[in-house]
Amino acid sequence: MLGIRAGYEHWLLSLPESGEIVAPPALVPVPLTHEWYRGLVNVRGVLYSVVDLSRFHDGPTITSPAPAVRLLLVGARQGVHSAILVSRVLGLRNEEDFEPDTEMDDPRPWVIARFRDTQDNLWLRLDVSQLLSNSIFLDVGVN
Repeated sequence: MLGIRAGYEHWLLSLPESGEIVAPPALVPVPLTHEWYRGLVNVRGVLYSVVDLSRFHDGPTITSPAPAVRLLLVGARQGVHSAILVSRVLGLRNEEDFEPDTEMDDPRPWVIARFRDTQDNLWLRLDVSQLLSNSIFLDVGVN
């Protein structure tokens, strides 16, 4: 699995869902959208819709450019050109290095599991397909 940090939260994604990792190019803002929707980017001639994963979960805004900030180009398997802005890519993680955290359920349908590492940090398992198909994620416009 790929480990990432978005704001204060640690996330795990399966490698096939994680997509390509790139340094964020210049973002083009889109008016009348939620603050977590950061705009559009052009990566090798393909436009990607960019969501700040931290702000989307009511965390701090990820400031770009910053040395560790990255874009994950997710959704290729679903035919969606979407990118999530993350604070830092933490590298590959082995699921055997985590213990399940069953203290409480997460209300977000795209969080399919919760884990604790050896330092007792909480990690959330992200189901990219659930995130990309969720109406909250898809509704970027402000009414």
